[in-house]
Amino acid sequence: MKPFFLLSHPTIITITILIIIQATKGENLINTTCKTLSKNDPNINYTFCTTSLQAAAASRCATLQGLGTISVRLLSHNITDTRRHITQLLKTKKLDSYIRQCLGDCFELYSDSIPLVEKAMKYYNNKRFDDANVAISSIMDASTTCEDGFKEGKTGVDSPLSERNDDVFQLSAVALSVMRLLQTGS
Repeated sequence: MKPFFLLSHPTIITITILIIIQATKGENLINTTCKTLSKNDPNINYTFCTTSLQAAAASRCATLQGLGTISVRLLSHNITDTRRHITQLLKTKKLDSYIRQCLGDCFELYSDSIPLVEKAMKYYNNKRFDDANVAISSIMDASTTCEDGFKEGKTGVDSPLSERNDDVFQLSAVALSVMRLLQTGS
């Protein structure tokens, strides 16, 4: 094969067009999938879904199965990053004791979610969607439990993790819904 710089002009144009077509197919799949998911699940925001999936470079040429893999990977990264963020918050000296306790509970919940998301990925890759569903549902519950912990006690306390908990919840919902699409075909 000739080096790229020695290819003829029509060949370069053809290759460029093929790359653009493939990228467009990927974006169309993301848009169509997220439209279906957000229509069928009130927990999924269309913009959140498309923005999250498009952030992964591999999504541009992914199949529906690939979008599921990407959503579980995004979930994994988000869980790990949230746990790291909680660690940083807990290092704050002037932290209300109630918030410190809630953050400690959330740290445990997110720590427990790390092996769960790893299992979920293995189950997903082996097409054991029911087992992956159980693991991801537990992660979804953990994000809700973390958020609820801030609301249950002291009044007027805002969770410093609201956005992160919501991201984990929605990424979980996306992964679960993609699995449901793969299982049912619709």
